[in-house]
Amino acid sequence: MYRLHIANKHYSSWSLRPWVLMRTLNIPFEEVLTPFDGAMNWHRFRAFSPTGTVPCLEAGDIVVWESLAIVEFLAERHAGVWPADPAARAWARAAAAEMHAGFSTLRNRCPMAVGVRVRLRDHPPALARDLARLAELWAEGLGRFGGPFLAGNRFSAVDAFFAPVAFRLQSYGLVPGGAADVYARHLLAQPAMADWYAAGLAEPWRDAAHEADIAATGTVFTDLRAPLKG
Repeated sequence: MYRLHIANKHYSSWSLRPWVLMRTLNIPFEEVLTPFDGAMNWHRFRAFSPTGTVPCLEAGDIVVWESLAIVEFLAERHAGVWPADPAARAWARAAAAEMHAGFSTLRNRCPMAVGVRVRLRDHPPALARDLARLAELWAEGLGRFGGPFLAGNRFSAVDAFFAPVAFRLQSYGLVPGGAADVYARHLLAQPAMADWYAAGLAEPWRDAAHEADIAATGTVFTDLRAPLKG
């Protein structure tokens, strides 16, 4: 049985990627959630991850501590992680790598925060460029491979890599337009995504550093999370 170490579902975009992939493909695993705790994150996460970050996958005595590496490790063991068609697989890997390394303004201006709705203070040109590229990339995959997922008719790793973006679009009211909007709604409707969202709303924790990042970029006008106790 795999053990997947993650952090708060409200905030942790990197944790979501392998989690939603494994849940959707019915790859059994034990979830181990360690909440963020400000300056103590690195020390607490070092108990299971050599980099002090999440996600981290344990498979017996094998430890895989980075999201793209986790996906490739799973692909060696399980069918369906990447598309079977060579052209679709090549495109999916390139698109996932682009997400893994790019879209920096979207990431920085719109930290993942599944349970709130935020009005951004401004929309810089770099954010508009990221959204335009996102819409272009998604439309390309949907058009070439027929949808409703990015590389064909089955959920695969490339969809998992863009899963946090769907939550960001929802939380910050961003609309790429066209086929991208339809795809984002389709992604949010997937059962594993709905489960992650519900769990994120129910979490009893807040992390001051992440809350400050959200407040720095915009104004929270709706908070759908369960209230803190005490």
